[in-house]
Amino acid sequence: MDFPWIKAAIVGIVAGFLSGLLGIGGGVIKVPGLVLFVGLNQYAAAATSVATNVTSSAAALSTLAGNSNPSWPTAALVFVGAAVGAWAGARWMHRVPEHLLAGTFAVVVGVAAIRMWF
Repeated sequence: MDFPWIKAAIVGIVAGFLSGLLGIGGGVIKVPGLVLFVGLNQYAAAATSVATNVTSSAAALSTLAGNSNPSWPTAALVFVGAAVGAWAGARWMHRVPEHLLAGTFAVVVGVAAIRMWF
């Protein structure tokens, strides 16, 4: 089967748009899109999402920095914590069964959605 280039591009466009618009991590859109729409497994989808984060964040920041005045000290602290956490999470990913990764992802997104709504 050929790789679904168009579907992957659509996932990227939707994730990038919502990331820039809402400030969400694009992985909230990219991971389910890559699993359900493109056909990657949970591990490959997570790795692919991480591989695209720097460029999509830089693209959004290039526009937002002039208009929204990011808190650079907060960003620096979050960056350090996120870098350490991402490294640790990536080291542990393949020790967790794929169905538990998918379930944990769904729970985290669901809890975040409920907390944001109320």
